[in-house]
Amino acid sequence: MKFEVSSNKIFSFIGSNKEEIHPFWLRERVSEKEYLDEGTQQRLFDPSSMKQTVEIVNAEINGEFLKVKFNDGVDSKFEIKKLSDELSLNSNEIIDIEKVKWKSDFKNIKNFKFSDKFADSNEMLNLLINFYKYGFVVIQDVPTNNNFLVKFGNMIGSVKRTNFGEYFNVKSKPNPNDLAYTALSLSPHTDNPYRNPFPPCIQILHCIENDVKGGHSTLVDGFTVTEDLKKEFKEYYDILTKIKVKFKFIDKDVVLENWSELIQLDENHELKQVKFSPRLDFVPILDKEELDLYYNARNKISEMYNSDKYRIEFKLMPGDLMMMDNYRLLHGRTSFDTNEGNRYLQGCYIDYDSTEGKLRHLKRKLKFK
Repeated sequence: MKFEVSSNKIFSFIGSNKEEIHPFWLRERVSEKEYLDEGTQQRLFDPSSMKQTVEIVNAEINGEFLKVKFNDGVDSKFEIKKLSDELSLNSNEIIDIEKVKWKSDFKNIKNFKFSDKFADSNEMLNLLINFYKYGFVVIQDVPTNNNFLVKFGNMIGSVKRTNFGEYFNVKSKPNPNDLAYTALSLSPHTDNPYRNPFPPCIQILHCIENDVKGGHSTLVDGFTVTEDLKKEFKEYYDILTKIKVKFKFIDKDVVLENWSELIQLDENHELKQVKFSPRLDFVPILDKEELDLYYNARNKISEMYNSDKYRIEFKLMPGDLMMMDNYRLLHGRTSFDTNEGNRYLQGCYIDYDSTEGKLRHLKRKLKFK
């Protein structure tokens, strides 16, 4: 990005667009020690109480810095790169990581190795980048004792407690309150769509035991499926982004409900999240023609989610830990026979603020470009 100073006005150039930078916008960002706490990076002044009569009385570009004097007597020096990054509204550490969509032929699965110094390492940074690229990562050699997955989750951010507890055990048990706690196959689904205001963003599953022949983990890239649905069946895509269904979970001491679309878009009509858990959803009453279209659309996307074209399958071994994006991926498993042995996983949830905060911290600490 290019900057220009003319008649005590500062201009930025984004492509062919020339825009004046508001003096007050710059004044808010002064970073000298009397105005900004070095440790917290929080302002030592309140810009909302300042009069908006701030003007620039002198400005010059000096190498990699922009020097500015304001009419309230403040002199400040700004890093041009930092200004460029902030003025590029769509540029940040997370958005700039390209999402790589995949289907069943996806072979670029990188397995990371856990170590005692993993928390603040380059390996953790690369893990988080790969997580945002592909929607999941697998880490090997993670200790299987003392509910270590909670410690791992807290290495990144904060484990999210739910009605299942801080963590949950995924193994067959009598009188289960969820089909996950059986030996049955689980078709592709997203977790917790019934939570309000939103489900946990990220699920962590840690394999403790797995000596059965079946019980393979399955993953589907919901963003790939949804993009293909939009290309091939636009009217199905449209109605699944429009109609909200009720998701409901019932346990002995709680009833959870939330309404949502199966395909959720953001304010720019870009894909934000997929939700799919047909054993838990309740479609509202609509006119027959609209319901016919909706049921056909749900049937089609279910067919695609369950297709061999999109699914990858692999077996988690003891010590393997999988972290997956619950807003993007659907997960499931193949059936298994409990008479053959044990399949025991532990699970917990964290949110995007954990992975985003950790990634930004590691980029700062490790001087990653």
